[in-house]
Amino acid sequence: MDPLTVDLPDGRRVAYLDGGDPAGYPVIGLHGTPGCRLNRLPDDSVYARAGIRYVTTDRAGYGQSSRHHGRVVADEAADVRAVADALGLNTFSVIGGSGGGPHALACAALLPGRVERVACQSSLAPLGGGGLRRDEWLHQMAPDAAEALAWAEAGEDHLTSRITSALDRMERALESDPASFLGEGMSAGDQEVLARPEVVEVFARIMAEQSAHGVGGSVDDTLAFARPWGFELATITVPVLLTYGLQDFSCPPDHGRWLARHLPTATVVVDATGGHLPQDLGSEIATVFGWLRTGELPASAGQAPGGDDPSRKSTIAGQ
Repeated sequence: MDPLTVDLPDGRRVAYLDGGDPAGYPVIGLHGTPGCRLNRLPDDSVYARAGIRYVTTDRAGYGQSSRHHGRVVADEAADVRAVADALGLNTFSVIGGSGGGPHALACAALLPGRVERVACQSSLAPLGGGGLRRDEWLHQMAPDAAEALAWAEAGEDHLTSRITSALDRMERALESDPASFLGEGMSAGDQEVLARPEVVEVFARIMAEQSAHGVGGSVDDTLAFARPWGFELATITVPVLLTYGLQDFSCPPDHGRWLARHLPTATVVVDATGGHLPQDLGSEIATVFGWLRTGELPASAGQAPGGDDPSRKSTIAGQ
Protein backbone atom coordinates (compact mmCIF):
# COMPACT_ATOMS: atom_id res chain seq x y z
CA MET A 1 0.00 0.00 0.00
CA ASP A 2 2.91 2.37 -0.64
CA PRO A 3 1.64 5.60 -2.18
CA LEU A 4 2.26 7.21 -5.52
CA THR A 5 2.79 10.96 -5.49
CA VAL A 6 2.21 13.93 -7.78
CA ASP A 7 4.13 17.20 -7.47
CA LEU A 8 2.11 20.42 -7.51
CA PRO A 9 3.10 23.84 -8.91
CA ASP A 10 3.25 25.36 -5.40
CA GLY A 11 5.91 22.85 -4.32
CA ARG A 12 3.56 20.54 -2.41
CA ARG A 13 2.94 16.92 -3.24
CA VAL A 14 -0.19 14.78 -3.03
CA ALA A 15 0.02 11.08 -2.21
CA TYR A 16 -2.50 8.53 -3.46
CA LEU A 17 -3.24 4.85 -4.06
CA ASP A 18 -4.42 3.52 -7.40
CA GLY A 19 -6.23 0.19 -7.17
CA GLY A 20 -9.28 -1.84 -8.10
CA ASP A 21 -9.72 -2.74 -11.78
CA PRO A 22 -7.12 -0.85 -13.88
CA ALA A 23 -9.60 -0.89 -16.76
CA GLY A 24 -12.59 -0.06 -14.57
CA TYR A 25 -14.57 3.11 -14.17
CA PRO A 26 -12.41 5.65 -12.27
CA VAL A 27 -13.58 6.88 -8.86
CA ILE A 28 -11.51 9.13 -6.60
CA GLY A 29 -12.23 8.66 -2.89
CA LEU A 30 -11.82 11.47 -0.34
CA HIS A 31 -11.39 10.35 3.26
CA GLY A 32 -12.98 11.66 6.44
CA THR A 33 -11.49 13.62 9.35
CA PRO A 34 -9.09 12.20 10.39
CA GLY A 35 -8.11 9.78 7.66
CA CYS A 36 -5.78 9.03 4.77
CA ARG A 37 -5.50 7.12 1.52
CA LEU A 38 -5.95 3.86 3.50
CA ASN A 39 -9.66 4.64 4.02
CA ARG A 40 -10.54 1.69 1.80
CA LEU A 41 -10.96 -2.04 2.12
CA PRO A 42 -7.63 -3.91 2.20
CA ASP A 43 -9.07 -6.42 -0.29
CA ASP A 44 -8.81 -4.48 -3.53
CA SER A 45 -10.68 -7.19 -5.43
CA VAL A 46 -13.94 -5.86 -3.95
CA TYR A 47 -13.57 -2.72 -6.06
CA ALA A 48 -12.37 -4.67 -9.07
CA ARG A 49 -15.47 -6.90 -8.96
CA ALA A 50 -17.60 -3.75 -8.91
CA GLY A 51 -15.90 -2.60 -12.12
CA ILE A 52 -14.20 0.30 -10.33
CA ARG A 53 -10.70 1.70 -10.58
CA TYR A 54 -10.50 3.15 -7.08
CA VAL A 55 -8.05 5.96 -6.35
CA THR A 56 -7.79 7.26 -2.79
CA THR A 57 -5.76 10.28 -1.72
CA ASP A 58 -4.10 11.74 1.34
CA ARG A 59 -5.71 15.16 1.74
CA ALA A 60 -3.19 17.96 2.32
CA GLY A 61 -1.43 17.47 5.65
CA TYR A 62 -2.42 13.83 6.05
CA GLY A 63 -0.27 10.75 5.48
CA GLN A 64 2.37 11.50 2.87
CA SER A 65 0.76 14.63 1.39
CA SER A 66 2.30 18.02 2.09
CA ARG A 67 0.45 20.38 4.37
CA HIS A 68 -1.44 23.30 2.79
CA HIS A 69 -1.62 25.73 5.67
CA GLY A 70 -4.67 28.01 5.60
CA ARG A 71 -6.52 25.94 3.02
CA VAL A 72 -10.27 26.13 2.52
CA VAL A 73 -12.57 23.31 1.44
CA ALA A 74 -12.52 24.54 -2.18
CA ASP A 75 -8.75 23.99 -2.42
CA GLU A 76 -9.23 20.23 -2.50
CA ALA A 77 -10.59 20.41 -6.05
CA ALA A 78 -7.24 21.49 -7.51
CA ASP A 79 -5.43 18.64 -5.72
CA VAL A 80 -7.94 16.10 -7.02
CA ARG A 81 -7.56 17.48 -10.52
CA ALA A 82 -3.77 17.12 -10.25
CA VAL A 83 -4.11 13.44 -9.30
CA ALA A 84 -6.54 12.85 -12.16
CA ASP A 85 -4.17 14.56 -14.59
CA ALA A 86 -1.25 12.43 -13.37
CA LEU A 87 -3.30 9.29 -14.04
CA GLY A 88 -4.59 10.49 -17.40
CA LEU A 89 -8.21 10.51 -16.25
CA ASN A 90 -10.21 12.90 -18.42
CA THR A 91 -13.44 12.18 -16.58
CA PHE A 92 -14.14 10.43 -13.30
CA SER A 93 -16.48 10.42 -10.31
CA VAL A 94 -15.77 11.36 -6.69
CA ILE A 95 -16.93 9.94 -3.37
CA GLY A 96 -16.42 11.59 0.01
CA GLY A 97 -17.79 10.71 3.43
CA SER A 98 -17.92 12.59 6.72
CA GLY A 99 -15.16 15.23 6.53
CA GLY A 100 -14.59 14.18 2.93
CA GLY A 101 -18.17 15.10 2.02
CA PRO A 102 -17.66 18.88 1.76
CA HIS A 103 -14.48 18.30 -0.24
CA ALA A 104 -16.35 16.02 -2.65
CA LEU A 105 -18.94 18.76 -3.13
CA ALA A 106 -16.09 21.18 -3.90
CA CYS A 107 -15.11 18.88 -6.76
CA ALA A 108 -18.72 18.84 -7.97
CA ALA A 109 -18.83 22.64 -7.99
CA LEU A 110 -15.37 23.41 -9.33
CA LEU A 111 -14.60 20.53 -11.73
CA PRO A 112 -17.84 20.20 -13.74
CA GLY A 113 -16.04 19.34 -16.97
CA ARG A 114 -14.09 16.52 -15.34
CA VAL A 115 -16.33 15.12 -12.59
CA GLU A 116 -19.34 13.15 -13.84
CA ARG A 117 -21.02 12.24 -10.53
CA VAL A 118 -20.39 12.80 -6.82
CA ALA A 119 -21.44 10.70 -3.82
CA CYS A 120 -21.58 12.73 -0.61
CA GLN A 121 -22.08 10.56 2.48
CA SER A 122 -22.77 11.51 6.11
CA SER A 123 -21.44 14.98 5.44
CA LEU A 124 -21.22 18.18 7.41
CA ALA A 125 -23.13 21.21 6.15
CA PRO A 126 -21.61 24.72 5.92
CA LEU A 127 -21.40 26.75 9.13
CA GLY A 128 -22.57 30.35 9.28
CA GLY A 129 -23.00 32.69 6.33
CA GLY A 130 -25.40 30.93 4.01
CA GLY A 131 -25.21 27.71 6.02
CA LEU A 132 -26.45 26.51 9.40
CA ARG A 133 -26.31 28.81 12.40
CA ARG A 134 -23.88 27.75 15.11
CA ASP A 135 -26.62 26.33 17.36
CA GLU A 136 -28.18 24.49 14.40
CA TRP A 137 -24.80 23.13 13.30
CA LEU A 138 -24.18 21.69 16.78
CA HIS A 139 -27.73 20.37 17.31
CA GLN A 140 -27.64 16.65 18.23
CA MET A 141 -23.88 16.49 17.58
CA ALA A 142 -21.97 14.11 19.88
CA PRO A 143 -19.87 15.91 22.53
CA ASP A 144 -16.48 14.86 21.17
CA ALA A 145 -17.37 16.06 17.68
CA ALA A 146 -18.93 19.29 18.92
CA GLU A 147 -15.87 20.19 21.01
CA ALA A 148 -13.74 20.55 17.89
CA LEU A 149 -15.59 23.71 16.88
CA ALA A 150 -14.83 25.38 20.22
CA TRP A 151 -11.19 24.34 19.85
CA ALA A 152 -11.03 25.96 16.41
CA GLU A 153 -12.61 29.14 17.73
CA ALA A 154 -9.95 29.27 20.47
CA GLY A 155 -7.15 29.49 17.88
CA GLU A 156 -4.82 27.20 15.96
CA ASP A 157 -2.36 26.57 18.79
CA HIS A 158 -5.12 25.46 21.15
CA LEU A 159 -6.73 23.41 18.39
CA THR A 160 -3.45 21.65 17.59
CA SER A 161 -2.90 20.71 21.23
CA ARG A 162 -6.43 19.37 21.67
CA ILE A 163 -6.44 17.42 18.40
CA THR A 164 -3.13 15.82 19.35
CA SER A 165 -4.71 14.64 22.60
CA ALA A 166 -7.89 13.51 20.83
CA LEU A 167 -5.97 11.42 18.29
CA ASP A 168 -3.97 9.81 21.11
CA ARG A 169 -7.26 8.91 22.81
CA MET A 170 -8.61 7.40 19.59
CA GLU A 171 -5.53 5.23 19.15
CA ARG A 172 -5.82 3.95 22.73
CA ALA A 173 -9.52 3.25 22.22
CA LEU A 174 -8.76 1.01 19.25
CA GLU A 175 -6.74 -1.20 21.56
CA SER A 176 -8.93 -1.16 24.66
CA ASP A 177 -12.50 -0.27 23.64
CA PRO A 178 -12.99 0.06 19.86
CA ALA A 179 -16.71 0.86 20.24
CA SER A 180 -15.70 4.16 21.85
CA PHE A 181 -13.32 5.09 19.01
CA LEU A 182 -15.50 8.01 17.83
CA GLY A 183 -16.16 9.18 21.39
CA GLU A 184 -19.28 9.48 23.48
CA GLY A 185 -22.78 9.76 22.09
CA MET A 186 -22.47 7.43 19.09
CA SER A 187 -25.44 5.34 18.04
CA ALA A 188 -25.62 1.68 19.02
CA GLY A 189 -25.27 0.78 15.33
CA ASP A 190 -22.04 2.75 14.97
CA GLN A 191 -20.64 1.22 18.15
CA GLU A 192 -21.41 -2.26 16.85
CA VAL A 193 -19.64 -1.54 13.55
CA LEU A 194 -16.58 -0.14 15.33
CA ALA A 195 -16.28 -3.26 17.48
CA ARG A 196 -15.90 -5.58 14.46
CA PRO A 197 -12.34 -6.95 14.22
CA GLU A 198 -12.06 -6.21 10.49
CA VAL A 199 -13.10 -2.58 11.10
CA VAL A 200 -10.61 -2.23 13.95
CA GLU A 201 -7.90 -3.52 11.63
CA VAL A 202 -8.70 -0.91 8.97
CA PHE A 203 -8.87 1.97 11.45
CA ALA A 204 -5.60 0.87 13.07
CA ARG A 205 -3.87 1.15 9.69
CA ILE A 206 -5.47 4.54 9.06
CA MET A 207 -4.52 5.98 12.45
CA ALA A 208 -0.93 4.80 12.15
CA GLU A 209 -0.51 6.61 8.82
CA GLN A 210 -2.81 9.64 8.90
CA SER A 211 -0.56 11.72 11.20
CA ALA A 212 2.77 10.34 9.92
CA HIS A 213 4.05 13.92 9.61
CA GLY A 214 1.98 15.59 12.33
CA VAL A 215 -1.65 16.51 12.96
CA GLY A 216 -1.77 19.36 10.44
CA GLY A 217 -4.33 17.61 8.25
CA SER A 218 -6.88 17.30 11.04
CA VAL A 219 -6.14 20.85 12.24
CA ASP A 220 -6.62 22.31 8.77
CA ASP A 221 -9.80 20.31 8.13
CA THR A 222 -11.32 21.56 11.38
CA LEU A 223 -10.43 25.16 10.61
CA ALA A 224 -11.78 24.81 7.07
CA PHE A 225 -15.15 23.54 8.33
CA ALA A 226 -15.42 26.57 10.65
CA ARG A 227 -15.02 29.10 7.82
CA PRO A 228 -16.71 29.61 4.41
CA TRP A 229 -16.09 26.71 2.04
CA GLY A 230 -15.04 28.88 -0.92
CA PHE A 231 -17.73 27.83 -3.40
CA GLU A 232 -21.53 27.94 -3.76
CA LEU A 233 -23.59 24.75 -3.68
CA ALA A 234 -26.08 26.40 -6.03
CA THR A 235 -23.51 26.31 -8.83
CA ILE A 236 -23.32 22.50 -8.83
CA THR A 237 -24.61 21.02 -12.08
CA VAL A 238 -23.34 17.42 -11.88
CA PRO A 239 -25.49 14.72 -10.25
CA VAL A 240 -24.96 14.26 -6.50
CA LEU A 241 -25.98 11.21 -4.48
CA LEU A 242 -26.51 12.55 -0.96
CA THR A 243 -26.82 9.90 1.77
CA TYR A 244 -27.22 10.29 5.52
CA GLY A 245 -28.58 8.40 8.52
CA LEU A 246 -31.07 9.63 11.08
CA GLN A 247 -28.98 8.05 13.90
CA ASP A 248 -25.78 9.88 12.92
CA PHE A 249 -24.45 11.99 15.81
CA SER A 250 -21.07 12.87 14.26
CA CYS A 251 -22.67 14.68 11.33
CA PRO A 252 -26.27 14.96 12.58
CA PRO A 253 -29.27 14.58 10.26
CA ASP A 254 -29.96 18.33 10.23
CA HIS A 255 -26.75 18.67 8.21
CA GLY A 256 -28.05 16.17 5.66
CA ARG A 257 -31.45 17.85 5.56
CA TRP A 258 -29.83 21.25 4.93
CA LEU A 259 -27.68 19.87 2.13
CA ALA A 260 -30.71 18.15 0.59
CA ARG A 261 -32.51 21.51 0.42
CA HIS A 262 -29.56 23.34 -1.13
CA LEU A 263 -28.09 20.85 -3.61
CA PRO A 264 -29.90 21.44 -6.91
CA THR A 265 -28.97 18.09 -8.51
CA ALA A 266 -29.25 15.78 -5.51
CA THR A 267 -30.70 12.32 -5.28
CA VAL A 268 -31.27 11.98 -1.53
CA VAL A 269 -31.04 8.67 0.31
CA VAL A 270 -32.00 8.69 3.98
CA ASP A 271 -31.46 5.66 6.22
CA ALA A 272 -33.92 5.84 9.10
CA THR A 273 -31.86 3.45 11.25
CA GLY A 274 -28.41 4.35 9.92
CA GLY A 275 -25.63 6.08 11.82
CA HIS A 276 -22.37 7.60 10.70
CA LEU A 277 -20.84 4.36 9.43
CA PRO A 278 -22.30 1.88 6.91
CA GLN A 279 -23.62 -1.29 8.52
CA ASP A 280 -22.96 -3.41 5.43
CA LEU A 281 -19.97 -2.13 3.48
CA GLY A 282 -20.35 -4.73 0.74
CA SER A 283 -23.89 -3.59 -0.01
CA GLU A 284 -22.76 0.02 0.24
CA ILE A 285 -20.09 -0.52 -2.39
CA ALA A 286 -22.49 -2.30 -4.72
CA THR A 287 -25.10 0.46 -4.43
CA VAL A 288 -23.06 3.66 -4.22
CA PHE A 289 -20.18 2.67 -6.50
CA GLY A 290 -22.71 1.23 -8.91
CA TRP A 291 -24.41 4.63 -9.02
CA LEU A 292 -21.08 6.39 -9.50
CA ARG A 293 -20.35 4.11 -12.45
CA THR A 294 -23.77 4.12 -14.13
CA GLY A 295 -25.83 6.93 -12.61
CA GLU A 296 -28.53 4.45 -11.61
CA LEU A 297 -29.62 3.13 -8.21
CA PRO A 298 -30.82 -0.49 -7.96
CA ALA A 299 -34.56 -1.09 -7.71
CA SER A 300 -33.95 -2.56 -4.25
CA ALA A 301 -33.09 0.93 -3.00
CA GLY A 302 -36.83 1.56 -2.82
CA GLN A 303 -36.68 4.96 -4.44
CA ALA A 304 -39.75 7.12 -4.01
CA PRO A 305 -40.86 10.49 -5.40
CA GLY A 306 -39.39 13.48 -3.57
CA GLY A 307 -41.86 16.25 -4.23
CA ASP A 308 -42.96 18.10 -7.34
CA ASP A 309 -39.51 18.41 -8.91
CA PRO A 310 -38.94 15.29 -11.06
CA SER A 311 -35.17 15.89 -11.06
CA ARG A 312 -35.03 15.27 -7.31
CA LYS A 313 -35.59 11.87 -5.76
CA SER A 314 -35.69 10.72 -2.17
CA THR A 315 -35.27 7.28 -0.65
CA ILE A 316 -36.10 6.38 2.93
CA ALA A 317 -34.33 3.16 3.85
CA GLY A 318 -35.05 1.08 6.93
CA GLN A 319 -38.77 1.82 7.05
